Amino acid sequence: MEKTNKSVEDASKIYLLPSFFTALNLFFGFLAIIRCIQAKYCTFSEEMAAYFYAQAVWLVVMAGICDLLDGRVARLGGKESMFGKEFDSIADAVSFGVAPALMVFFMILSPTEQFPFFRQVGWIFGFIYLLCAGVRLARFNVITNPLLPKFEQDKNSHDFHGLPVPAAAGVIVSLVLLLNSYDLKALSLILPPLMLLIAWLMVSNIKYPSFKKVDWNTQAKWGSFIIGIAIILLFTLVQELAMAVIFLSYIFWGMGRHILRNRRAKLLRCRH
Repeated sequence: MEKTNKSVEDASKIYLLPSFFTALNLFFGFLAIIRCIQAKYCTFSEEMAAYFYAQAVWLVVMAGICDLLDGRVARLGGKESMFGKEFDSIADAVSFGVAPALMVFFMILSPTEQFPFFRQVGWIFGFIYLLCAGVRLARFNVITNPLLPKFEQDKNSHDFHGLPVPAAAGVIVSLVLLLNSYDLKALSLILPPLMLLIAWLMVSNIKYPSFKKVDWNTQAKWGSFIIGIAIILLFTLVQELAMAVIFLSYIFWGMGRHILRNRRAKLLRCRH
């Protein structure tokens, strides 16, 4: 009984610094939702609406940075807890689920007034994305539960099972920023089908690199190092384009690697 009580107490512990970053994640996600609403109902100036959308994008990016920091701080200090994991998932559902879904839902209405189909079913695309984000977060919490026998294997894995929700949100918000910055709102029609693809990737078994093990001691090949420097330079020159390129490259690289691995596995089975 004492052991059970101690386990419950350890699981429910609230560690200040990791939980602070998680709370910031939730805060920035909440502000992003407010900016999306303000952009939608900003009738006096299209420039002001675009400004609100841009702010919403950068708020989601700030939430992503906080999401990255809370887990890293918890692991570095050995302060991981089941409460922290659940709290993190709730914050992620708001910042990387509701905020991007709302952003696309509002954006596809005004530039597509000549397409009644999207005005009538646009909310469905947003909900499917949000639903898959919730399923992805719940599945992650289940497969990384320390009470399961596969926990150590998943804990030491360098890959995520399915597209991570923050990366999925990154694709959406980076394209929103790109379309707004270069006045390409007519291309907003690509967002609904892209959301369906991203929703499927989140609940798929396609593996994506987690970068959890990257630290100051991590070694890199010359090619990877040069690509990394090029990405940093591109980001300093054209932030909007660089963000979209980075996130799109991430999701399609994972898909490409998955296809190549399956082909190699089939060839090996055929040989044997």
